[in-house]
Amino acid sequence: MGVVSKALAKGDIIGKTIGEELQVLTMFDRINTMFNHADTFIALPGGLGTLEEIFHISSWAQLHIHHKPIGLLNVNGFYDNLLSFLDQVVEQEFLTSSA
Repeated sequence: MGVVSKALAKGDIIGKTIGEELQVLTMFDRINTMFNHADTFIALPGGLGTLEEIFHISSWAQLHIHHKPIGLLNVNGFYDNLLSFLDQVVEQEFLTSSA
């Protein structure tokens, strides 16, 4: 299932959807819709919206709002620098390693 904002759908920049597509009005609606329909979260390489979704869903896990698995599809090391940054955040004790 794909969850897209109406702005992306109207601009036809999302390509062809395989399966069910749900259109929502805002990014907040998008995250809530994904959360309510997903058993797990896997982030593919993406931009700022993807990063927002990764951290939003991860912070909900840290707050025990959900216990769903979260993964990064680290194609060609795309997320290596992000993972290094998160290691640094843990080393500086702004985040626990369990988070």
